[in-house]
Amino acid sequence: MHRRFRLLLVSALVVAATGLLAQKRFITEKDIFQFNWIGDPQISPDGSRVVFVKVTVNEKKDGYDTSIWSVGIDGDTPRRITDGLHDSSPRWSPDGKWLVFVRGSESSGTPAAGARPPAAQLYILPMGGGESWKVTNLPRGSASPVWSPDSMWIAFTSDTSPEDLAKAKKEPKDKPESADSEHESDVRVITRSVYRANGAGYLDFKHHQHIWVVAAPQNSEDSVKPMQLTSGNFQEENVMWSRDGSRIYFTTTRTNDPSYELPHADVYSVPAKGGESQKILAINLGPRSLSLSSDGKHLAFCAAANEPVLSYTQPDLWVVDLAAGAKPRNLTTKYDYDVCGGVGGDQGTPRAGGGDPVVWTSDGGGLITTTAREGRANLIQVDIASGKVTEITHGNQAVERFRVSADGSRFVAIVSTPTNIGDLFLVDRAGAEPKQITHVNDKLFSQLNLTAPEEIWYSSFDGKRIHAWIQKPPDFDPAKKYPLILNIHGGPHAAYGFVFDHEFQWMAAQGYVVLYPNPRGSTSYGQDFGNIIQYHYPGDDFKDLMIGVDEVIKRGYIDAKKLGVTGGSGGGLLTNWVVGHTDRFAAAVAQRDIASWSAWWYSDDFTLYQPSWFKAPPFQDPQDYVTRSPITYIENVHTPLMLVLGEADYRTPPGAGGEEMFRALKYLKRPTVMVRFPGESHELSRSGQPWHRVERLEHIVGWFDKYLQGKNKPEYDDAAGQEINVRTDE
Repeated sequence: MHRRFRLLLVSALVVAATGLLAQKRFITEKDIFQFNWIGDPQISPDGSRVVFVKVTVNEKKDGYDTSIWSVGIDGDTPRRITDGLHDSSPRWSPDGKWLVFVRGSESSGTPAAGARPPAAQLYILPMGGGESWKVTNLPRGSASPVWSPDSMWIAFTSDTSPEDLAKAKKEPKDKPESADSEHESDVRVITRSVYRANGAGYLDFKHHQHIWVVAAPQNSEDSVKPMQLTSGNFQEENVMWSRDGSRIYFTTTRTNDPSYELPHADVYSVPAKGGESQKILAINLGPRSLSLSSDGKHLAFCAAANEPVLSYTQPDLWVVDLAAGAKPRNLTTKYDYDVCGGVGGDQGTPRAGGGDPVVWTSDGGGLITTTAREGRANLIQVDIASGKVTEITHGNQAVERFRVSADGSRFVAIVSTPTNIGDLFLVDRAGAEPKQITHVNDKLFSQLNLTAPEEIWYSSFDGKRIHAWIQKPPDFDPAKKYPLILNIHGGPHAAYGFVFDHEFQWMAAQGYVVLYPNPRGSTSYGQDFGNIIQYHYPGDDFKDLMIGVDEVIKRGYIDAKKLGVTGGSGGGLLTNWVVGHTDRFAAAVAQRDIASWSAWWYSDDFTLYQPSWFKAPPFQDPQDYVTRSPITYIENVHTPLMLVLGEADYRTPPGAGGEEMFRALKYLKRPTVMVRFPGESHELSRSGQPWHRVERLEHIVGWFDKYLQGKNKPEYDDAAGQEINVRTDE
């Protein structure tokens, strides 16, 4: 009887488990509307709580709402502590009594490309209870608050000018101005090489970001007035208080046009009560993630060496004495992975993500940061004296943000995996297993049938080992034949990895096997692997990709006649290159692509004045640009090609990419279609308007459905005209 009972119990459990699995559904493109993201976590000074920004899709699904939440370090139920629609950048006062944060406009949706949103201001919330109140009211807003060590002052940045303040002070009783005097010209006179930025629009050289301070009000009736500390024609960033609170350190690049120079920055300080700024030292690098030591004598940061000029230079961890003439010391010169690096997915926090300064250990003898290593991103500690690297976290995951407690004993980290967008985890230095303290997507994900990808390595034509992942359908059957989508990352110096990617999960849920490799040029595999494509991009990376496709086909479950290829940015360039060099793919989708290197050199939002990707500009070495441009091989393209473009994309402007490919293929009567997204920048797939992100996925898979699955897609029918040969007079 006992054995029979056990058999019945096991059978019942199997049936129950099967029933639960059957109740789960495949992920959809519109599930993004229900996603929750976590950004910018901050640990309280006593180490008991964490505040963070929770990001959600707004009601109209045309933008994102951000609010500030609090959770106990041991994982109690999170609670919302601010009521604005666009609250971000929470910062604890060192005494733990206050929280300063930035509140943006309550208007919904996303501003039009290049349009300046209403000014955001600083607010303070008493952590002992009570409502928040506004601290600043500057015409062009306030950002990036930093508390003084005694909790009495807040430093922040603003690009408000004296003219803005004077205009704001005008009273209605002032003498009315004529229409001519009120007119403000919208004509742009451009004198600098870089004059617009992807996502930000045209740069405003009349307004420079400067440092301000304001006394921390003790109640909502306490009137305080911000004071501007720095001024001039250059902007400042990376605000850091000295340990005694008497001075504020910052970085600046006082160069009229930085395009002609290698990345560098100067460190200055200014008295916190006002006075002249003083130059402390020059850093012949592009420093980021800066952090002062507890004794205020040393500065740590991440940066990539500038010389020799390479296509890819691996970032390292540096430390420098804050003394005149001091030279930075590279602590990780023997560590061949990307310090302060990460891996790429499409579900990073779309708003209010925050940054990660390097963290000093409590004894001042070590530094803590993230590192990207073979498709993983984890925390490491680097000993300052020896350069020894010790891993703090491990596993197939991506640590996307982290903060450390005041005593250095514990961390909170936002951790993403291929089946979890990202949650907060408590990491104890004593060696205990990380503990998950938020579950922001559990309600939705408990309904979804998600599967982890299969990790593979394969050898390329020259013996180089290539890392890749295969995302299979949730109901995968190895006895069946599936269509394959090769998905190529951008950069080119970037990396796929163990991180959540909605696009791959959804494509698999639609019946596709998705292959996403890290070909040569990818980060997280060492300096040589990343830089090998200098002056040879695209080139051998194409071979890496094709061998990866062959590797998956050899496994027996791929229909070799139903191959698709897609990619964005550098992946869009490579998609164009692929279809110009092989006819093996039945359909292709190039996103945010480049067709002509020469046209791109003249029009993108940053310059290539240094010999990083090309040895010379296109007017001095035109053949190199022609040889490496996909448009050169346009007559070889027979694969049906969709072009996905953001109309406000200044990183890969449509005129240098998809528009060229589209017009040429139309001339040749080859099947092609162009899908344009109004107002969207280069970040369409990662932080564009939610509806646009959904429609982008629908169009990509719709194109593959038509040509790989034979589904009826009438919206693309006019693109599939009969191919003809067009002769021109010679």
